[in-house]
Amino acid sequence: MTTAIENVRVFDGSALGAPRRVVFGETIGGAGAVADEVVDGTGKVLLPGLIDAHVHVVRGRADLEDLALAGVTTGLDMAAWPAGFVDGMRRQKGVAQVLSATVPAVGPGGHHARMPGFPAEGIVTGPDEARAFVARRVADGADYVKVVTEAASPQGMDQATVNALVTAAHDHGLLVVAHAVTTGAFRVAVEAGVDVSTHAPLDAVLDDDTIARMREAGMVSVPTLTMMEGTARVFTGAGFRYEHARDTVTRFREAGIRVLAGTDANSAPGAPFAPKHGESLHHELGLLVAAGLTPAEALAAATSLPARTFGLDDRGVVAQGGRADLVLVGGDPVEDITATRNTTAVWIAGERVR
Repeated sequence: MTTAIENVRVFDGSALGAPRRVVFGETIGGAGAVADEVVDGTGKVLLPGLIDAHVHVVRGRADLEDLALAGVTTGLDMAAWPAGFVDGMRRQKGVAQVLSATVPAVGPGGHHARMPGFPAEGIVTGPDEARAFVARRVADGADYVKVVTEAASPQGMDQATVNALVTAAHDHGLLVVAHAVTTGAFRVAVEAGVDVSTHAPLDAVLDDDTIARMREAGMVSVPTLTMMEGTARVFTGAGFRYEHARDTVTRFREAGIRVLAGTDANSAPGAPFAPKHGESLHHELGLLVAAGLTPAEALAAATSLPARTFGLDDRGVVAQGGRADLVLVGGDPVEDITATRNTTAVWIAGERVR
C-alpha cells in the first residue's frame, strides 16, 4: 500500500522545510507517485521515526508496542538475554525494530552482577577473559558491545580489563557503549577509548580535561537524563544530584560533543528507576532542551544522529529511498519540543501503527 501525506512540513533530520507532498510504501518514494491513501498534513509536521538510543526490552513485544505507539520506531537495547529471546524480538513486525548489545560485560561485585537473573557469562574478571566475552557476543549477533565501567576493582572491572574489551570489540568492527554514572567511571571509559558513553555523572559535573578528551576522541554521549533524574531522587543521600548530569550535558553541547536521546526505559527487577517505554523519550527531549539543546538539536538527537552513530543508514531522515519509519505530529516541535507528544499517526516500514 502506498500513502501520500499532502501539504506537510518535514523535519528531515536537521531542519524543518516548507510544506510538501511525501509519498511512501515500505520506503519513501518520489513526490509524484500515485497513492492508495491520502493524509492531509496541513498544520502538521512529519518527523523521521524516533530512535531511543538506550532501552531494555524485558516484557518482549509489549515493550516494542509501547515504543511504536509513542512514535519510537527503533530502540537500541543495551542488555537483553538469552540469545533466542533477542532474536525473537528482532523478528517482530508492526512494532519498533530493536537492535541489541545482548549480554553486557560487568565486574564481579558491582550492582549489575547482583541483579536477579544476570547471566554468569557477563561477569568479566580480567583482561584474559575479554576476547572470549566479545566472541560470545559476536556469536549472539550483538549489534554493539556494552561494558559497565561503574565501580573500581574488585567490584567493577579494572582499567586493563575495560581496555581489553574495547580492543576486542573494535577488532570485530563493533562499537563499544560504556555505562557510566560517576565522573570516575567516565574517566575509565575515556581512557579505554569507548565509542559511546551512556548516562551522565550524578556525583559531580564532568571536568574540563575529560570533556576535552571525549571531544578529541569523537566520543558520543547518550546521557539518559530521564533515568538520571529518577535515579538521583532515589540516591539523594549518597550525594547524587540530577543537576550534575544536566550541567554536564550543557557542557557537552558547548564542547561540540554529539548528544543522542536515550531513556533507559526498562521494567527490570532491581533497577533503581523504570522509565516507561515510548512516552519517556518525549520527556527526554524536553530535558535535553532544558539542558541547552535547541529543539531542532533535540530532534536530531532522536533521529539522524543516532542513525548516523550506529550505522542505520536506512532511517533517521526523511529522504527518497529511506525506510518509511515516520511520525506525524500536530504543532511545531522545532519551536516547542512538547509538540512531539501530539502524535497523530505513526508508520513503520510504511505500515500504519494502529
